[in-house]
Amino acid sequence: MTMHKGTNVPVTAASVRIELGRRSGPGVPDVDASALLLTAGKVRSDGDFVFYNQPVHTSGAVRHDGKHSEGAEVIDVLNADLDRLEPDVDRIVIAASAQEGTFAQVAGLCVRVLDAAGGAELARFESADATVETAFVLGELYRRQGGWKFRAVGQGYRSGLAGLATDFGISVDEPESVREPAPVSPPAPPGAPQPPPHTSAPARLSKVTLTKEAPAVSLTKQGGTSGVMRVNLSWQVHKQFSGWGRKLGKVMAAHSDLDLDLCALYELADGRKGVVQALGNAFGALHQPPFIHLDGDDRTGARESGENLTVNLDHAKDLRRILIFVTIYEGARSFASVNGTVTLQPQHGAPVDFALDECTVPSNVCALALITNQGGDLVVQREARYLVTQRGSSPQRTADAAYGWGMQWTPGRK
Repeated sequence: MTMHKGTNVPVTAASVRIELGRRSGPGVPDVDASALLLTAGKVRSDGDFVFYNQPVHTSGAVRHDGKHSEGAEVIDVLNADLDRLEPDVDRIVIAASAQEGTFAQVAGLCVRVLDAAGGAELARFESADATVETAFVLGELYRRQGGWKFRAVGQGYRSGLAGLATDFGISVDEPESVREPAPVSPPAPPGAPQPPPHTSAPARLSKVTLTKEAPAVSLTKQGGTSGVMRVNLSWQVHKQFSGWGRKLGKVMAAHSDLDLDLCALYELADGRKGVVQALGNAFGALHQPPFIHLDGDDRTGARESGENLTVNLDHAKDLRRILIFVTIYEGARSFASVNGTVTLQPQHGAPVDFALDECTVPSNVCALALITNQGGDLVVQREARYLVTQRGSSPQRTADAAYGWGMQWTPGRK
């Protein structure tokens, strides 16, 4: 259902998937989705802000699941389990923010609300009148007479995500620009719960998104020179639904037996080489060589878990290069139906993220990122490169051959 600004529709689903879509292309700024959980028009604390640097609400009811591409469209996904929300949360604001550009440069901006269980489209709002805005409130889910509704809003801001978030009571750790007045909210009725004072740390909005046009970043320049860096791979599996609705009718499969394994080939400064992976229980070590540790083996791909490994940046001088890659252990023959998001989160400094492109070859191994030591500075290079394993070889051997590691391989198992 396509909506006009200011209209609303009932939402009967207990759990919804919210997709912020836009068309990609040269010169188009990156766009990020976020959600603010409100009580009487304001957040209760900074923890009620769900976005790329804080992807899961403490209640677990709302989460940010990252981006993926479907052809020329880039989709950023939020999920909300409405039945799990605390009773005093009466509104979820769905926002979009542009990185290093305005929404006048963004074509095809829309928000879609889908039934998470069956994939039916419940609401759609397309924004087509943007000019100088750098942030938008596209819509909101709100309680009404014991149920939920979705309203198309289309309220633009010239002050970016920081200005929008601050207007709803979020404190941020970046200098504020001059902001517009906030959209007027009706006064809270007598006896309504009031937002408590801030109790959490200010929201940190800085981040780096790697693209084909800008594929590399220095961790030193972003402040990531010490502590640990967490590398996360999250994924979604899509299946086709029949019937009228979205252009392709794709939604995340509710259950999947897909098992992806995050791995890392490493070469140390002294020339030693090896692999960190679940196969053979080669989980590595964080405080001794190779200074890389695989946290575990996840089978769901959920953003709050997914596959994770950690790199000890305090030992950057001991690292020469690291290739982070992912293999399909079981559940699929290729990455054709898998949409992945990679996030590198240094303990200090801005996070680095990127989405994987659509897979168009029969690939069961994908090189994600190459980290190299360049004069003491670790540089992250986006690879997002699907590799094809030849008959008689293995995904690990394929990644090794593509990047010239030159290791000897033997069969392994979990």
